[in-house]
Amino acid sequence: MPQVNDNARVDKPMLHFSHANGFPAPAYRALFAGLEARFDIEFIESIGMDPQHPPMEGWALLVAQLIERLERYRKPVLAVGHSLGGYLSYFAAVRRPELVRAVILLDAPIIGPIKGRLLGATKRFGIVDRVTPAAATRERRRSWSSLAEAERHFRTRSLFRRFTPECLRDYVRYGLVERDGALHLKIDPEIEYRIYRTIPHGMHRYLKHLRVPAGFIGGAESDVVKRTGLAAMRGRFQLVKLPGGHLFPFEHPLEAANAILEMSERLGVR
Repeated sequence: MPQVNDNARVDKPMLHFSHANGFPAPAYRALFAGLEARFDIEFIESIGMDPQHPPMEGWALLVAQLIERLERYRKPVLAVGHSLGGYLSYFAAVRRPELVRAVILLDAPIIGPIKGRLLGATKRFGIVDRVTPAAATRERRRSWSSLAEAERHFRTRSLFRRFTPECLRDYVRYGLVERDGALHLKIDPEIEYRIYRTIPHGMHRYLKHLRVPAGFIGGAESDVVKRTGLAAMRGRFQLVKLPGGHLFPFEHPLEAANAILEMSERLGVR
């Protein structure tokens, strides 16, 4: 990952990035490349994998882990998060606004009250796997013999078909770890599964407590945005759409970085 020298750290605002479920932060290297000239970038590498902060209903300990990290910094940050990371950034901004200058959610639409109640009902009836990617996550292949084999595998999967070649290579490079003579997913699919099953369904209740400038950047073809809608966010978030789907930061990393830079200006982070 590119390093920022000590002198540059004095002048740049800090951006804390929180990654999507199953996609370790270093895999966003191409996105960070478009931001590093303007920001000092920090992140938690693999959310959910810390035994002290496991996924549980409502993601309380995942939010606590993010807040603990933000408390270490010497100044408030621009909190940017993709999908899972966007929601965690939102909750952290609500709970500890003094730690956050502004928040930008990347394809993490706030679930409104009606759909939130429906989501809560699916949990009570034990069918939440039908409305989230949880079930598919459990069926993921988990190990490969080489990076080349892994890259060939992911290239055939629909989830990755629109990744740029660079972003796919970065996902393979940073998303796998060597163990017992094979390459395994860095974020355990069982952890990924538990994160999907425990998504907060009452997140709209906290909108009235959001006190920092907030922006949303979504994929124009995102299935998540289409299912959830943006009604709950109107009037509280500045809303922008970019070409691409839910994983647009990997499909159009330069455009995504430029949109984050523009949104940060609109939110007063200069």
